[in-house]
Formats: sequence, structure tokens, C-alpha cells
Amino acid sequence: MPDHHLCDVGDIEDGGSAGYVLERDARKIGIMVIRQGGTVHTYRNACPHIGTPLDFMPGQFLDKERAFILCSTHGALFRIEDGYCVSGPCAGGSLTQVKTTIREGAVYVDSDGG
Repeated sequence: MPDHHLCDVGDIEDGGSAGYVLERDARKIGIMVIRQGGTVHTYRNACPHIGTPLDFMPGQFLDKERAFILCSTHGALFRIEDGYCVSGPCAGGSLTQVKTTIREGAVYVDSDGG
């Protein structure tokens, strides 16, 4: 299966986040993308505690300081750089990373990454 174009890096404000839905094998997979400069961190939009989406408003995944990913259901906090949960009911767990590649300013989900 070829890589899937998810978005352009410029579609997301530097220091911001966005949510997307990827369709794979007749399934819809929620994906969050957090941009930090030219780097993006991409995870499944599912809390490891109970599987609910993390965004409190569509595409809004970060706490007020934009320092952590925030679960809107239980307030768990995850490090942006690796998805590791530092506080909340799933402390010690991690978000599921989605493998992506950036080519010519566009973010692609790797064919085996979603």
C-alpha cells in the first residue's frame, strides 16, 4: 500500500496541533499531529487508558502552555516528543505513534505506519 498524504507541514501552526482521519482497510483511524518547527509528532488519537479521543475541541490536543498533549477525558498529560504519559490514570503508558515521513513539506503516513 502506498504512503498516504496526511497534510502539509504548513497547515499546522508552529507549536500547534491538528487532527485527521485516515481510512485503512475500511477502518477510520483518528490521528493527531503536533508541529514543532519543521518537526511533526504523530500519534493515534486514542487515550491508552480507555481509548477515547484526546482532543477537547477538534484538533486541539495541547495544554494551555502547549508543553504537553492533554487528554480531555481524564486530564492525563503526555510528552509531545515521545507520547509518554507523565501524569494521570495511564501514567507510565504511552500514546501509539504513527510512523510518518516529511517530503517536500508534506506529511505522509508510512504504508505500514497507520
